[in-house]
Amino acid sequence: MNLAPYAADDRRSRGRRHPEPAPGHRSEYQRDRDRIIHSAAFRRLEYKTQVFINHEGDLFRTRLTHSIEVAQIARTMARTLGLNEDLCEAVSLAHDLGHTPFGHAGQDALNACMKPYGGFEHNAQSLRVVDELEDKYAEFRGLNLMFDTREGILKHCSVARARTLGDVGERFLKRTQPSLEAQLANRADEIAYNNHDIDDGLRARLLTLEQLREVPLFRRHHDEVLKRYGSIHPKQQRHETTRRIINTLVVDLTETSRRALAESGVRDIEDVRALHKPLIAFSAETEAENEALKRFLREHLYNHPQVHRIMTKARRVVTELFHAFFEDPRLMPPDFFDAAQRLAAEAGEAGRARAVADYIAGMTDRYALDEYERLFDPRRLR
Repeated sequence: MNLAPYAADDRRSRGRRHPEPAPGHRSEYQRDRDRIIHSAAFRRLEYKTQVFINHEGDLFRTRLTHSIEVAQIARTMARTLGLNEDLCEAVSLAHDLGHTPFGHAGQDALNACMKPYGGFEHNAQSLRVVDELEDKYAEFRGLNLMFDTREGILKHCSVARARTLGDVGERFLKRTQPSLEAQLANRADEIAYNNHDIDDGLRARLLTLEQLREVPLFRRHHDEVLKRYGSIHPKQQRHETTRRIINTLVVDLTETSRRALAESGVRDIEDVRALHKPLIAFSAETEAENEALKRFLREHLYNHPQVHRIMTKARRVVTELFHAFFEDPRLMPPDFFDAAQRLAAEAGEAGRARAVADYIAGMTDRYALDEYERLFDPRRLR
């Protein structure tokens, strides 16, 4: 692997919290990727969704397929820029491990429930998953990932939470940057979810091609498709347009970032970290077009009456589950009840609340609905 001098290199990394012998036939970041893929939290992503609840159909993206798409986009750009593909892949595959059931609605509901106890942030929860909650190794809790992988997973974090996270939280206090690989995975995430939400929104018939033509970025590429192919099937129009949008965003991000790296004069990863703004960025014109796309999706898809109705129910499910488990932790499985007892002994009600949040955040959409029915439907006595 030919790495640029400012790329992450596992031979110069800050390493793992618990030292381990070096892997024999793979890099440290490949080992991280493999541990993430084999984790229980990663498998559960198959049954977690962002806009559509899992049981609504098998055509919509899940958190798992989204994470794979992010990894593919990130690796492509990393290779072009001379960055560490293995680290980009590991961060991309792990970035959503802490997401709640029911996407952002579930997260908002759990954050509201946890507000008196420190709040809930899905990025911090993803870090908590890999640092504490995965428990299959005999010599340490969590997955014991490399510092650079953990740093990349924590994309956003409040200052209050950052103070509790040690080395990986320092950059939020000092307002510095993570590795270029982490920056790249973050942007790849944005490219992937905007465009798969277009695709899923059209599949669900919550959006129309005519509506999307209000967005300059979409209209420009849709015009290219119609000019080249004429009157093709709407499914083909959808795919041909979104693939062109993704390509435009990837090329712009790559070329703009390449110029920024050349102009910055950074010599190594520590120079990158010392900066106060990211070097992986879109051009101003493309950033504005991408923001217009995000505003459109927020107004027409995420706030669509049908989505709003479903997500209102989802928030109610998460909220009522939280209060039930907080008031009586014995309703949770034995491992989580034991964790609630242990954390309550350490931190009182805040510890008990954190154990309940860990349980709910780990649920899939279907499991959360089943737990809700089991607890609140009087016809279910088991």
